[in-house]
Amino acid sequence: MTVQNEVLLTPRLRLRWLQPNSEVDQRFIIELVNDPDWIAHIGRRNVSTCEQAEAFMRDGPVAMCQRLGFGLFMVERRDDATPMGMCGLIQRDTLPDVDLGYAFLPSARGQGLAREAAAAVVRWGRHEFGLKRVVAIVTPANFASLRLLASLGFTDEGTVQMPPDNETLRLLAWTAAPA
Repeated sequence: MTVQNEVLLTPRLRLRWLQPNSEVDQRFIIELVNDPDWIAHIGRRNVSTCEQAEAFMRDGPVAMCQRLGFGLFMVERRDDATPMGMCGLIQRDTLPDVDLGYAFLPSARGQGLAREAAAAVVRWGRHEFGLKRVVAIVTPANFASLRLLASLGFTDEGTVQMPPDNETLRLLAWTAAPA
């Protein structure tokens, strides 16, 4: 098995850049963004074909990576390369700080995989980009994400209104310990 664009390894996971022209990645994106929890907590993306999935990756995570050097990773099981989720850093025009983003398939939830990936991404952001502060935005009803972020040392900073619908989201932040 050839690993392409591997960036991070954890004990159970491989995090690599998304490959827009990969049918595996395209099918994974279709499944992930149409998951009811994705739609409830992140929003509808209207991605139902491989062509739409390719455009979603190319115009979103891949373009951000090319522009900033970071973006969302494909999270795979290390032993067999099964796609489990996405996790990475996002720079939104509407937030002053880099944002930790993640989403996992239902089959990957409840196993600590999101926490493992998110912790690795925050460490990577600090080491590679010198980030001293990372934020996360979460729908108030997403209790699992709120617990996960708290376990990583993120603290609740209240709410923020996010476009395009002026949705009220919880804003949490992680700040590096002074050196």
